[in-house]
Formats: sequence, C-alpha cells, structure tokens
Amino acid sequence: MYRLVLLDRDGVINHRPPPGHDGDPGNYIKTPGEWRPIAGGPEAVASLNALGCCVAVCTNQSGVGRGVMSAADLAAVHRHMETALRAAGARLDRVYVCPHHPREACACRKPRPGMLCAAMRDFGVTGPDTCFVGDSKRDVDAALAAGCEPILVRTGNGAEAEPGARAAGVRRVYDDLAAAAQSLAT
Repeated sequence: MYRLVLLDRDGVINHRPPPGHDGDPGNYIKTPGEWRPIAGGPEAVASLNALGCCVAVCTNQSGVGRGVMSAADLAAVHRHMETALRAAGARLDRVYVCPHHPREACACRKPRPGMLCAAMRDFGVTGPDTCFVGDSKRDVDAALAAGCEPILVRTGNGAEAEPGARAAGVRRVYDDLAAAAQSLAT
C-alpha cells in the first residue's frame, strides 16, 4: 500500500480542456466553470482518503507562464476543484503546480521530477511509498525519474500514451482513476 498517492490533474481527475478555437491542443482550464470532473474521479479520491493515503496533485499549468491566465485564476480553479471533491467526501492534502513556461527549463515541470520529489519530501516518504497516477508519457517519465511507481489511466491522453508507457515498463494501466483506486484498495 502506498502512503502517498500523487495525481495529475487534467485527464485524471477532470476532463482535459477542449482544443483552442484554432485547434491548438494547448488550451487551458482558465475559470472554475471550465473545470469538469471525470465521472467517478472525486469518489476515487475519497476512496484513497479512506485507505489512509495522503493524496496530492502535481500539475503542469504553463498557462500562467504563458500569460493565458493569472495565478489568481488558477487558484480559483483549484478552490472550485477542492469544493467539488469535498462534496464527494474527498480531500486533497496538497496541490503542487508548475506555472512555468516550458522555455524556462525549470526542475518542476514534468517530465522532470521536481514536483514529485518535493511532495515526497514534504510528506516524509520515499519513492517505494509513492505512486503517481497520470495520463501521459511525461507523467510516467516524471514518476520514473522520482523513483515512484507510475500508474497510467486511459482517460485524457492515456489511451494514446499507453504503448509508450508500457514500453517504458509501466505495469499498472487502468481505464480511469476509479479503477486505479479500486486496484490500490485490494
């Protein structure tokens, strides 16, 4: 059993934003109204809480660094997310955000492991005590670099990322966060 379960946000807990008006896949959830949970996601977080796991989010949000939204906008989205989770009996113990533009080459932007390592340090756990649930190859790479177990869900970009994730050695692949949480409970 993992003491710390780290989750990516978009594509794992909530639906990814639709592509931009010009088809740009780099659209961002900029307002609370744009945040939509994936069915069963909030309840899955509640089940992880019930297992006694600490649960935290580690999310790249370069929309801040790109000037698409402000840090205050992002904070409002996260308050809305946490309210929706509480309504399902769930809680997040912390939210870690990389707000940087990809050109900044920071240590926290996934696939680099900075956010995951900070979370493990903050919660006083090691890699073997931690898993990271994501929907992309960059999530898998961050987990492997941090020394924790990567878990892929097929929601979001996960179905497309599955072949590459499996080639990287990911053994745990689930249809969604609810299925992953159920597996962690057994």
